[in-house]
Amino acid sequence: MGPERAGRAVSVSVGGTPGVEWDAVVLAGGRGSRLGGVDKAAVVVGGRTLLAHALDAVRAAGRVVVVGPAKDVPGVLWAREEPPGGGPLAGLAAGLAHVRAPWVAVLAVDQPGVTASTVERLLAAGGPAVLVDGEGHRQWLAGVWRTAALRAALPTVPSGSSMRSVLGPLDPAGVPALPGEAHDVDTPADLR
Repeated sequence: MGPERAGRAVSVSVGGTPGVEWDAVVLAGGRGSRLGGVDKAAVVVGGRTLLAHALDAVRAAGRVVVVGPAKDVPGVLWAREEPPGGGPLAGLAAGLAHVRAPWVAVLAVDQPGVTASTVERLLAAGGPAVLVDGEGHRQWLAGVWRTAALRAALPTVPSGSSMRSVLGPLDPAGVPALPGEAHDVDTPADLR
């Protein structure tokens, strides 16, 4: 990814409507406490860091914002949640401050099974959409949303609120996850 990625508009088909621009927010600011306090973005899975997996999944985005400690990765805008470690909604609020496109893909850094194809399927759903795992659980950190609706839904103080309580009322469509897509890396057992 070159430096131009931080501001290039990319048009895609969203729900059959061609020419829709989208950006991406990758949430990478967690404490990794269940992994012994490691920086999840730097964890290596399949020979690549979790951050590399996530950035590959959103490579077609016009603008990519990573929320977490800044790293030497060209073409990415960096943001920090307030307070640092304030949770995914605080991270989402920090990332949304840099989003320009009408649609935004929101991904957690710890889901290496989410690919560009996953994001394409979420966009093709035509409205807000989230992955749904094999047990029927919505994956709130793997979805596509209307940017304005996300901004309107966020509480004034987002730290400490749950993603489900804030995003659930937006009634996203469920997109069935393919095998491995909804797996996240939270513990050493997940890495094995």
